Amino acid sequence: MVMQAPPTGTGTGGGAGTAAEPSARQVAGRRWRASRGILAALLALALIAVILAALRPSSSAESLDPESPRPEGGRALAAILAQHGTRVDIARSVDPALVSHGPGTTLVVTHSERLTDADLTILRSSQANLVLVQPTPYALYDLAPGIDVTGTTYSDVDAPGCGLQAANLAGPVSFQESFLYEADPGAMQGDSTACYTETDGARLVQVQEPGRTVTVLGSTAPLVNEHLENEGNAALGMNLAGPGAHTVWLMPDLPEPGTAAGGRSLTDLLPFGVKLFVLGLLVAVLLVALWRARRLGPVVAEALPVVVRSAETVEGRARLYRASRARDRAAEALRAGARDRLVPLLGLPRSAAQDPAAAQQIVSAVAGRSTYEEAAVGGALYGPEPVDDAGLLALTDVLDDLERQVRQS
Repeated sequence: MVMQAPPTGTGTGGGAGTAAEPSARQVAGRRWRASRGILAALLALALIAVILAALRPSSSAESLDPESPRPEGGRALAAILAQHGTRVDIARSVDPALVSHGPGTTLVVTHSERLTDADLTILRSSQANLVLVQPTPYALYDLAPGIDVTGTTYSDVDAPGCGLQAANLAGPVSFQESFLYEADPGAMQGDSTACYTETDGARLVQVQEPGRTVTVLGSTAPLVNEHLENEGNAALGMNLAGPGAHTVWLMPDLPEPGTAAGGRSLTDLLPFGVKLFVLGLLVAVLLVALWRARRLGPVVAEALPVVVRSAETVEGRARLYRASRARDRAAEALRAGARDRLVPLLGLPRSAAQDPAAAQQIVSAVAGRSTYEEAAVGGALYGPEPVDDAGLLALTDVLDDLERQVRQS
């Protein structure tokens, strides 16, 4: 048996043991040093997410709602239009009756992300003048072909700088955040006018189509309650939404999931380059796995650093069984060992010890060479789990007695 000398030191045995084992504070310090890099990265990601969420303008389900008095609602503009003789009707869905409206009606389309393909078909067939407020690219392509989104601007007040009468009468407007658009004359059905322009595009683009006009507005500021009093916002909102005697304000309800126009799955939204990157990454991981797997050789037997006595192993396993209350496993281990030792004494093959088909043969042979009945022998070698620790000890005594009588017979 390999022995190891105790650690040398000037203090007592307890002091030497304390010096050999790290304290709780040392363990906590090591864990902190190992994990502080990961925690710092997670905190940085959380901070970036909070900053991006704070910079993103708030929006709600009542945004641009002509019946909402909230700051992001449009009730004030609807009331102003009504005071100036414009009848404002509120539509919560796209009804086929909208097709019957002529050029004397202005149709203000908000929340185009809630429109379905069928809704866009109806709006495309309508002869009413359209005012599209921050339309989605899909709705823009369907209702205002030839106008594309070119970017976003955060500059505040801007002058019209165009020949559109509705913009010139309003004058400078405080747009806040706004999308920018650019018109492609070759893809449109009529002439276009761009107002409140910047280097990358214009905040307001109007296309004169045969029989109607289509106006694309990149900001909600001229329509919502919160910003109507700024600069010429109220005037521009009135000139765009209520130039005639009748205005239909379309505020569509949320559609059923998956029915919105242009709805696509996550894989459809991923660029082709990202898909190639993921595919290449999977191939690389597979190749690395195959490369590392080829380096696995045969199992190498190594000498144990310490030889442990069999009695210590038995005692350790018994304590584990007792801690987990695994009397069934402990009883089966005792019975399997007893059967392995009894079978050679009975003249039976060793494979019969764990063969359920040979159970009756083993029980009969043991009962014939001992003072126990077959029922008692069967209960000892193949019986149920002991109900308590006392029953497990009693089983041990019975198995020892059976093995002793068979050896002496």
